[in-house]
Amino acid sequence: MKSEYPKVGAIGYCYGGWAVFQLGADPSLIDAVSTAHPTLLTKEEIDAIKVPVQILSAETDQSYTEELKEYSNKIIPTLGVPYEYVYFPGLVHGFAARGDENNKLQKHGLEKAKNNAVTFFKEFLH
Repeated sequence: MKSEYPKVGAIGYCYGGWAVFQLGADPSLIDAVSTAHPTLLTKEEIDAIKVPVQILSAETDQSYTEELKEYSNKIIPTLGVPYEYVYFPGLVHGFAARGDENNKLQKHGLEKAKNNAVTFFKEFLH
């Protein structure tokens, strides 16, 4: 894709969060990554990120634990890459992919996550 497009981004929800961190470790593959409620992400993968990264984080998340949230917010700012962490209080793992549009808080989370990702990619892919 990089041969056809000047800038390439990737977004991953849940298991896709792990995948975009894999891609983001190699700037020859990708220019920016965004993830919402990542699953299977390790500290080593967080350490390896080399492109601008955005994390859309639910308050309650059995996969992206408090320990990983704290680690991300401590380590990524020291890696020399642009970093945006967006916290969604009151929401749970999966909110950005399968939130209930009939629930005001969840609908707001769905819309805010989408808008945040679009804004992030506009900044780093244009």
